[in-house]
Parts: sequence; C-alpha cells; structure tokens
Amino acid sequence: MVYARALLFAGTAAALLLSVFMAISYGAKSLPLATVWEAVIDYQPSLTAHQIIFDLRLPRVLGAVTTGAAFGAAGAIMQGVTRNPMADTGILGVNAGASFIVALSFAFLPGLGYSELMALSFVGAALATLVIVMLGAAAPGGLSSLRLTIAGAVVAAILQALSAGIAIYYALSQDLAFWYAGGVAGVTWEHLKLLVPVILLAITWGCTMGRKISFLALGDESATNLGVRSSRVRFWGMTAAVLLAGASVSVAGSISFVGLIAPHLARKLVGVDYRRIIPMSSLLGALLLVWADFAARLVQPPREFAIGAMVALVGVPFFLYLARKERREL
Repeated sequence: MVYARALLFAGTAAALLLSVFMAISYGAKSLPLATVWEAVIDYQPSLTAHQIIFDLRLPRVLGAVTTGAAFGAAGAIMQGVTRNPMADTGILGVNAGASFIVALSFAFLPGLGYSELMALSFVGAALATLVIVMLGAAAPGGLSSLRLTIAGAVVAAILQALSAGIAIYYALSQDLAFWYAGGVAGVTWEHLKLLVPVILLAITWGCTMGRKISFLALGDESATNLGVRSSRVRFWGMTAAVLLAGASVSVAGSISFVGLIAPHLARKLVGVDYRRIIPMSSLLGALLLVWADFAARLVQPPREFAIGAMVALVGVPFFLYLARKERREL
C-alpha cells in the first residue's frame, strides 16, 4: 500500500512535469520540446524562441503550477478544518474578499507594488473569512457545513457586486476584468520571486497540520481526547488557507472550484489522511490549472479564453453533484 501511494505521487508529479513542458511548447507558435529544454538549461537572449519560452511562457506556466497548488491545498485544508466537503476558497467567498481589496487598491492606491498588493489581498481574504464564519455561527444551532456554504455564497455575491460597482464608478472595468475572469498571462519572474516562497511555506505549514486535521474528522470530542485542540487547529488551518488564497488571487485573480475538485480526487487516490490529501491536492490543483490555462490558449488562438471559465466548466457540475449527494445524506 505504501509503495502504491508512493507510485501515485510519483506518477502525478511526472504528469505535472510533462504537462508543464507541453504547455510551454504549444501555443500561438508551437515550439519543439528540444528547444524548450535548451531555453531552460541554456538560455540565449539573442534567440527569439528562447525569449518566447523564458520571458513569456515559462513564468506563465509556473504561475499556473504555483497558484493551482495553492488553491488545491487551501481547499483541502478548508474542507478538513470545517468538515465541509463543499468548502473551497472561491465558493466560500474567500477569493471574493481578496478581489474586493484588489479593486479598492486599484481605485485608491494605483501605484501600489506587488508585495503590498499581496499583503492587502491576504487582509481582504482574512476579513471575508471572519465575516463568513460569524454569519454562519450567528444562526440558531451554530455553525454547520450548510450554513457556512450559504454564508460564503452571500458574502461572495455582496463583495463581487461592490467590486463591480467600484470598477464601474472609477472606470476600472478593463483593469479588473483579469481578476474577475482569472488568468496567469500577466505573471512575471518578479511575481514568482515573491509568490513561490510564500506559497511553498504555506503549503508546508498546512502539511505539518495534516495529522491533527485528520483527527478533526472524528469530531471535536474525539479529537480532544486524542490531545488535539480543535479550535486552535481550525484557526491556524484557516490562516494557512487564507494566506494561500490571498497570495494566489493577487497574481491570478479569483479562480474557483480548483480547491473543490482537487481534494475530492486526492481522497479517491490516497485515502482520508490529510498528511497525504494536502500534498496530493497541491499536485492535482497544479495539474488542473496548467491544463485549464493550456486549453484556454488553444480554444481560439491567438485569442484566449478565461481560465476561471475553463475550470468552471468542470467545477459547476462537480459542485452540483456534491450538493445533491450531501442532500441525500442529510
């Protein structure tokens, strides 16, 4: 069993690596894999093909890998700490909070640097999460999976409407269209220098909590008997998820459903232990977003389709399936 799981991880990582090379090779201008490899290991600025690969496609694809891994891990952590199988940073309104702060920043702080924008995105995601949890817990009977989902949907709708209003009033519709639709076309090496360490640290942090998050599935009383402080694990788990969502939204916009799909696939592959679910969700989330970006570029080249819409084509039916399944189990 251990060897089978190790092979699953290795196979998923290999599929991701192959997908990265394919995504770099194909586009409006197709390039041989040999040229891609040469550009990666021996970059020649004088060659046009190398410039296309190293300056445009490679940062874009690595941005998809990084943000996809972040959304996948964030979804797994949120599903674990809330015991809500439909939890996702996009569905629960966390992404909308980060996007709302981005809209405010564009309107009132137009010269803001990327590091400051990332920090503000984290603040917006954290505030949205706080409001959602408070709304869900305020209802009679306390917080539940259904109330959390409804509260997240309500807060997301309000914040998206406010963001649209700001965009219209301050004539920012075109600037903010990227964050509404989601995409990694604008990712640069400067973004990645800050984004990659933050997301790697947050995913690692989430993985270290995997054992305790698994205990939460047994119920708060059982988890407490096993020496786990449920409230503390939930707080730090949500903090890690919010950090992942805020950092990702600051560079890729509000992309939903990656954190919903990846953890469910991960459970099918590696079981119910979050020490395995979180890293597998990261790999699957990265794989999903790389393919979504790849497909978005190939639908009608040289025009591009929105990544968020590509993911939603799979994510919406998956969400409806889960909602129907949850309703049957109630």
